[in-house]
Amino acid sequence: MTNLELVGGMWGLLVLVSLSTYIWRAGGVLIAARIDPNGPLSQWFACVAYGMLAGLISRIMVMPIGILAETQLVDRLVAVAVGFVLFFLFKRNLLPGTIGATAVFLALSTLRAKGLL
Repeated sequence: MTNLELVGGMWGLLVLVSLSTYIWRAGGVLIAARIDPNGPLSQWFACVAYGMLAGLISRIMVMPIGILAETQLVDRLVAVAVGFVLFFLFKRNLLPGTIGATAVFLALSTLRAKGLL
């Protein structure tokens, strides 16, 4: 007798997997009502999340892997600087900063590939 036959075949396995998922979801629903989104614990988690994201982005910019490693560091840093400036000029709107940084990086990379920089 296989393990799959012990739980009632595929349907039994589906029930077990569903129960194991929905038990945790139900627990989350019960606990979520008691969590203060502006409390110190939530703020701490937000700080840790932003710190991890900043570290990841910094690592990608300074020590990239793959095709990004073939680009110049100055091109990446100029694009990030332009992105920050646009982010603050547009009242902390992420979209203009992202689009601007991407456009500048693409332009600098293209100009460098064509030998114009």
